[in-house]
Amino acid sequence: MASSVALVLGLCLALNMVLPTRAATHTVGDTSGWALGADYSTWASGLKLKVGDSLVFNYGAGHTVDEVKESDYKSCTTGNSLSTDSSGTTTITLKTAGTHYFICASPGHCDGGMKLAVKVKAKKASAPATAPSPAAKDSPSDSDDTKDTPTSTSTNPKTSTSTTPSTETSTTTTSSYTSSATAAGSPIVAMFFASLIPYFVLRLM
Repeated sequence: MASSVALVLGLCLALNMVLPTRAATHTVGDTSGWALGADYSTWASGLKLKVGDSLVFNYGAGHTVDEVKESDYKSCTTGNSLSTDSSGTTTITLKTAGTHYFICASPGHCDGGMKLAVKVKAKKASAPATAPSPAAKDSPSDSDDTKDTPTSTSTNPKTSTSTTPSTETSTTTTSSYTSSATAAGSPIVAMFFASLIPYFVLRLM
């Protein structure tokens, strides 16, 4: 039983490492929304944001959502916003890692607590795929090397002319020797078998 549980946990962990993590959507301030009187520092402290996640700001009339630089966030300076919206529902997709800063640009609202700083982490890198090993290059065949290598076919005419008669003489001598040996050996073989005939006749009697 314990081994089965360990196996299931191991599979879940492996899948979590390989499969890409899905983007999450977070509602700023939860039920309080984007309004005066909410503690956004405490709310943001429990977040674990990553690139691709989204923040949804829900607010009433008279409020805005402005993304600003860190210096403008600290001083509640308006007019240099990176982006601004006052539609009542603003969705911000966090596209880069780092700290993002938001304020309400209405007079006095940022100083009244409508400011938010969130830290965004980069996505986990998925497990790298095994790269196929490069195919080995075919080495040139021996036949190709043979074709490319020039072959010398030149012969010495004088050597060829002098060698031919010598070869014929040697062949003739060998043939004569073989014929003589065969002619000399045939009577001896015949006499040997003839001498064996009386022996076999006596054995049969």
